[in-house]
Amino acid sequence: MHTQRIADMIESKRESFIKVADRIWEFAETRFEEYQSAELLASTLESEGFTVERGVGGIKTAFIGSFGSGSPVVAILGEFDALSGMSQKKGIAKQEAEVPGANGHGCGHNLLGTASLAAAVAVKQYMEENNIKGTVRYYGCPGEEGGSGKTFMARAGLFDDVDFALCWHPMGYNSIMAMDSLANYQVYFKFKGKSSHAAASPHLGRSALDAVELMNVGVNYLREHIIPEARVHYAITNSGGLSPNVVQPNAEVLYLVRAPIVDQVQEIYERVCKIAQGAALMTETEVEIVFDKACSNLIQNKTVEQVMYRNFQELGVPVHDEQELELAKAVRATLSEQEHRTSEVQTPGGPDVDMVTWLNEYDGTKRPLNGSTDVGDVSWITPTAQCTTACYINGSSLHSWQWVTLGATSIAHKGMLHAGKVMASTAIDMLNNPELIEKAKVELKDRLGNSAYVNPIPEGVMPSVKK
Repeated sequence: MHTQRIADMIESKRESFIKVADRIWEFAETRFEEYQSAELLASTLESEGFTVERGVGGIKTAFIGSFGSGSPVVAILGEFDALSGMSQKKGIAKQEAEVPGANGHGCGHNLLGTASLAAAVAVKQYMEENNIKGTVRYYGCPGEEGGSGKTFMARAGLFDDVDFALCWHPMGYNSIMAMDSLANYQVYFKFKGKSSHAAASPHLGRSALDAVELMNVGVNYLREHIIPEARVHYAITNSGGLSPNVVQPNAEVLYLVRAPIVDQVQEIYERVCKIAQGAALMTETEVEIVFDKACSNLIQNKTVEQVMYRNFQELGVPVHDEQELELAKAVRATLSEQEHRTSEVQTPGGPDVDMVTWLNEYDGTKRPLNGSTDVGDVSWITPTAQCTTACYINGSSLHSWQWVTLGATSIAHKGMLHAGKVMASTAIDMLNNPELIEKAKVELKDRLGNSAYVNPIPEGVMPSVKK
């Protein structure tokens, strides 16, 4: 079967792929500033015979590596951005920053982008060996964390001629990602007032910080009157300064509004904007609304998911040795009781283990994901499927130091390479069976019905490196 050949191809280059993943873990670059990470992936693709176009979609760290020509076109999606403030030493069972305050890979994107690289390289090699027609593309997608890089790339039309897309995410379990995600908007509300001495002449000042606080109070009251599936978060990104004896003339707050579908996000966003305008009116300040980014909800495609599940079953799951299990046990001992209970949700019907050693059953039923991903925008354009592999301990949370510490260990490497094998085997299966591609496209069309894809990021809004 092609799965074994694919596995052999990836295993033959395992050390080079591991080196790439660990270097990206060390770079730990945040959204739209992943210059070293993007260049490492792009140059590796070139060394493997891909033609690479850099700076696609007007994004400096976005790129596409292509091999082959014509249809069908398979897109394999890669991410490589880190999170701010998550520095952590690798391979230890205690929280200890490598560099205090520095960045870290708390979501495993050093693994994500590298497994996709391994998959693309294996698909290319298999296509050459078996004279398979078509095109394999690696999409270097920056800024997933708070930047929605794929949504910007979708707005530029970079996925319009893709026949199907594959992706994955490192997790604490092995599964097919059959789930709904939340669409979102991220928006800055920047208030401008008038400074004055807070004791001598407070009546002459107009506090932008007061406006931010009043807006937050208003949105908190709004929460009772929006759908329960929605989420509204905020961070005060500029409180106006450090001097309490000054009426703060400038202040801003960053809002992230989520809901199951884009139309619901838009409705809530409009109400949040009215609250901001009301806060400005109450404080006699001005408010500037700056749209930062957005992404759409995921559209499931069972056709591609079923192909991916069959290949995952044939390949089995990552196997860990005694030393790896000892490290997993030590790291898992750092979790709280509540975090331990999370494993019951992640691994339904499974025992309370440190590392998951089985593939979750797939029946096509969607599970809710109370988070967002810019893969959603790709899934509106072309049939898309994703999987997860066990790269981390059972019950651990994304964006945690436990993920950073394990992200450059053999535990994570095994899950990463396995994900590459699953994606590459799925791609070959689809390429060898054009009727599956057509079936997947029909399913996508049926799921969308009368809903046409509308990119949620307004024209003129460009990617920002702001944290």
